[in-house]
Amino acid sequence: MRSARFAEIEAKVRAGVRLDEDDGLALFEEPDFLALGALANEVREKRHGDRTYFNRNVRLETTNVCYASCNFCSFAKLEEGMPGAHTMTVAQAMEALRRKIDPSAPPTEIHVVNGLHKGLPFSYYEELLSEMRREYPAAHRKCFTAVEIHFFAQHYGMTVREVLEKLIAAGLESLPGGGAEILHEDVRRRISNDKATGEEYLAVHREAHALGMMTNSTMLYGHIETFAHRVDHMLRLRALQDESVARGKGRFQAFIPLAFHPDGNGMEQLPGPTGVDDLRTLAVSRLMLDNFEHLKAYWVSSTPKVAQIGLAFGADDVDGTIVGETIYTAAKKKAPDGLSVDDLVRLIREAGRIPVERDTLYRVVREFPRAALEGQFKVRDRRQGKHLSVVS
Repeated sequence: MRSARFAEIEAKVRAGVRLDEDDGLALFEEPDFLALGALANEVREKRHGDRTYFNRNVRLETTNVCYASCNFCSFAKLEEGMPGAHTMTVAQAMEALRRKIDPSAPPTEIHVVNGLHKGLPFSYYEELLSEMRREYPAAHRKCFTAVEIHFFAQHYGMTVREVLEKLIAAGLESLPGGGAEILHEDVRRRISNDKATGEEYLAVHREAHALGMMTNSTMLYGHIETFAHRVDHMLRLRALQDESVARGKGRFQAFIPLAFHPDGNGMEQLPGPTGVDDLRTLAVSRLMLDNFEHLKAYWVSSTPKVAQIGLAFGADDVDGTIVGETIYTAAKKKAPDGLSVDDLVRLIREAGRIPVERDTLYRVVREFPRAALEGQFKVRDRRQGKHLSVVS
């Protein structure tokens, strides 16, 4: 099944030659799906061996009120007072965090993403950051997408740099990758025409990198975009990463492909991506984004099972415990509401990899030893409340 074109690309990868747009398109169309995965895995193992990363993180969305009418979004409500709309006060947000956090095993990261709410003062976001820093000083604050930062600049009459400097002073430490969707304007105009453009999204990350900040980036795939749009998206990110690495300050840490979920939004007539598309997209991302250190198989969007297989298709990270996520929940995700550290360690080990708990900046918290898969699993005896070992 392997095409002659794939053999050419394989030779380029092994020689360290950067892939181009035509190569990316050929990879998306390559009939030998397993050969594609094997090549991506080869690149992954050269970088990371069997080490696979995760962290203990908690999600917080303090408002889902958003003036942008993105066709793919099941989370946002256009106005306060609409059914399902909510906005927390800072005190309510902190109480929500306390309910989500286990004091005996606190998270190393708090991840905040919100709607674009025109009725909140800028001081709301500063106070939220400062309160999180006061109460949870050891938890890294990864907050507000580039789309939110652009909105703050436009709505509150500041430059992007001024917004970032004020938020950093309040406690912001890095930016999440959301809001990238598809960067190509032909698609972006059709799915999210009233928020930051692709170039404006990149400009925020460029400014954040110039300030020394680490960020992530995403790509929402499996809706109306073509393979060409996906490749274009990756090339734009790769070009900005080249700039940032050359500058020697901040940069992108990880790329996270996000599977589109059609339930409850303006594109619900579409089927969404298949598991094969999820894995192919991971593999092509690993091969095209040669200057990105990490690739996440985001289990919330693809399910833990597909994410687990993704560890053989180029991914070296499964994200984290992700307690309290509501954006994919609104789209009726098929993944569970959070995973424990034990769940993630088992998922990674069963894929034949070595689990490594990290912090947001990929500093190692602890590395778990490789476990022999002996076919023994624990099941609960419901009558006694005990665990029994069962040999499969």
